[in-house]
Amino acid sequence: MKRIAAKYLYTLEGTKPLENGFVEYSGDGEILRTGVCDKPSEEALFIDGALVPGFVNSHCHVELSYMWHLFRKGSGMAGFIDQINALRNTTSREERIADIRTWMDRMWDRGVQAMADISNGDDSFAVKAAHPMYTRTFLEVFGTEPESCAEVMEGVEKLRQEAASFHLDASPTPHAVYTMSPELLTASSAAGLKSGYLSYHSEETPEEEEMLKSGSGKMWDNRKAAGMSTPPVTGKSTLLYFLDRLQKAHPSPFDEHILLVHEVCMDQEGIDAMNRVLLHPFIALCPMSNLYIHNLLPDVNLMRGNGLKLTVGTDSLSSNDDLDMVSELYCLQSHFDVPMEELLTWACLNGADFLGKQDIFGSIVKGKRPGLVELTNLDGEGRLTPQSKSKRII
Repeated sequence: MKRIAAKYLYTLEGTKPLENGFVEYSGDGEILRTGVCDKPSEEALFIDGALVPGFVNSHCHVELSYMWHLFRKGSGMAGFIDQINALRNTTSREERIADIRTWMDRMWDRGVQAMADISNGDDSFAVKAAHPMYTRTFLEVFGTEPESCAEVMEGVEKLRQEAASFHLDASPTPHAVYTMSPELLTASSAAGLKSGYLSYHSEETPEEEEMLKSGSGKMWDNRKAAGMSTPPVTGKSTLLYFLDRLQKAHPSPFDEHILLVHEVCMDQEGIDAMNRVLLHPFIALCPMSNLYIHNLLPDVNLMRGNGLKLTVGTDSLSSNDDLDMVSELYCLQSHFDVPMEELLTWACLNGADFLGKQDIFGSIVKGKRPGLVELTNLDGEGRLTPQSKSKRII
């Protein structure tokens, strides 16, 4: 049995931290007991900061780690797509795999216990299979031409079988409205729903909304210039369009865990529509990526007011300077004044819930193995600062 104590212990069993709290755990990381220290000054190992569960990065593209520092900021989504098309696979497979390993190790050392990761190929599979971090891999598909739907689905099924050969939890998932024909959006959703999980880039940018609502704007022009088919102009939001296509996969309600990533343009109409058909919706907030691409953030207070289950992701190094969960949390704290315990619930417990791993990860509770992470450089009230860092303890 081992023991560690901290000025603030966030078990995430309740809303407030335990001041001068302790954790006792086994050699394999199982939580045995928590409580409050009788004499904090006599503790053998006492952290003058916060002790929290391991993080769950709910949205990452770790296979794009080789694109670190290659992108222009503030390009908007149309400009971002042009850059990613020009830079994708411009290094060797060996270099890409080395970068994946480097950044997965870095996330692990900073306390990421589990990750929902997007893959378009197999570069990350061997690294994930050998890594202590738990991952669920979403095999993302693209295809704007209706006639290519069957071929795309054949390809993603082969990729799923390859992931299974590495004993990875993996399943197909659609990308976003602007890269998919209606047929492929429904087909890939149907395939992914069989696993019980779906991750979808939703309402990431006003350009995306303009495209579907009015058939105009930079995204529309970008797709047309590339000779691609465009989704139908519906006069409605892309979230409503996605929900319509989803219900062609099977009738609502949906009992599966469905993660809507970004939701920068989410409004009350979309929230109401989502809650009518999805029984377990989750929202992945990736604020640093949103600022990097188009200098906008979602209406987090609207989401909080509606009681939505929020999670936190880093997105990729094509749209972020780092894969640092603490930076994402500090960004959210700075813009929306969210209490620390609520931020940590998003970044730990809700992410574990989305992955169906809440019995193992997400909170410091007897019998779980969530990992333990130290947060340092907090302010006098125990809140994050620009200098705050995280470090894995177990």
